[in-house]
Amino acid sequence: MNQFERLKLLFKDKVNLIHSKKVLIIGLGGVGSYAVEALTRSGIENFIIVDNDTISLSNLNRQLMTYQNNIGEYKTSEIEKRILSINPNCKIKKITSFISLDNINDLFYDTIDYVVDACDTITVKLELIRICKMKNIKLISCMGTGNKIDPTRLKIIDVRKTSYDPIAKLVRKMVNKEKIKGKVMVISSDEKPYVKSSKIIPSNSYVPAVAGLLCASYIINDIVGESYV
Repeated sequence: MNQFERLKLLFKDKVNLIHSKKVLIIGLGGVGSYAVEALTRSGIENFIIVDNDTISLSNLNRQLMTYQNNIGEYKTSEIEKRILSINPNCKIKKITSFISLDNINDLFYDTIDYVVDACDTITVKLELIRICKMKNIKLISCMGTGNKIDPTRLKIIDVRKTSYDPIAKLVRKMVNKEKIKGKVMVISSDEKPYVKSSKIIPSNSYVPAVAGLLCASYIINDIVGESYV
């Protein structure tokens, strides 16, 4: 039996269309790692994965490819191993660099169909929206998942309709100020912060994971012609 046999029962010949798409994922933490794996298991076979970080002990509570025995390894390399262990047919381009406004355009030398923004840098999030709008690339951007405990409060939503999310507030401000046309789709929670104040943003295993799965579902459903909006 083909490993995508059950997927073909859902989407029939559209599985070949899924195989053909290329997805850029920026950030391979709690959100990005789950997004990558869900996309791989859903038939995506062309990836650009971006993260400059190595695995630390504190990552083990929420990042899919992290174990006691790979602390110190680059996240891009560990995600690559995991993708290929699921589907050896995948083609992967690794970018193990910190992305800033100085080098963000280098990500778009390839033809890209979808972008998953799972990064933490606000300036990069904002610029990704501008670039994807200009290049007509579908983008799903994850807002804040830290300091939240209820994954059922996460939604795939136009950023203009978000609430109780400080990152989404900054994105909304830019989108409105620059009069960005069309919907800007994000993953956002309307849950109020669980802890009032903390120098380090608290997090758990399941809220970022669900956000990553929602990113993947947005892309797959868009490819097969279904929509959340």
